Amino acid sequence: MLLPLSALVVQLSEMSWSQYWEVISNPQVVAAYKVTLLSAFVASIFNGVFGLLMAWILTRYRFPGRTLLDALMDLPFALPTAVAGLTLASLFSVNGFYGEWLAKFDIKVTYTWLGIAVAMAFTSIPFVVRTVQPVLEELGPEYEEAAETLGATRWQSFRKVVLPELSPGATGGPWRCRLPAASASSAR
Repeated sequence: MLLPLSALVVQLSEMSWSQYWEVISNPQVVAAYKVTLLSAFVASIFNGVFGLLMAWILTRYRFPGRTLLDALMDLPFALPTAVAGLTLASLFSVNGFYGEWLAKFDIKVTYTWLGIAVAMAFTSIPFVVRTVQPVLEELGPEYEEAAETLGATRWQSFRKVVLPELSPGATGGPWRCRLPAASASSAR
């Protein structure tokens, strides 16, 4: 890791400000920025919604396979980035498990911004789940039950009792996971 970074620093130190500006404002580089930001935004929204949902399911419900599902949330941490990328590329290719089905709707994932967003979401959703899960475990269902005994609907108790407690983790988790995901996508 130090070797590529030191090579980058050496190369940058040999450039003038005008050369540096020319490189970072190159149309291809600007297009790469746009693709990365769009993919990161879509992945963050997806992870915010589904990460919260997954953390909710894992803390509030007991069902067969729950332990396995909880362990699968850590799978992106265990897989090397290259292996995750190759696996996702094969799953979403035209002949892949998901890609074959998506091709019927003329949706192409591999080698598009959507594929980058899928990879970002896959590699970073554990950050959201593991950020929100402890807050939900600590909160417990008692607060929701108390709100419901006072006449609140399930949605009102979630919105007015649970969500304010979750807001730091629910909003911070999706954005905190952007750095590793964006750096992984720019390395591809």
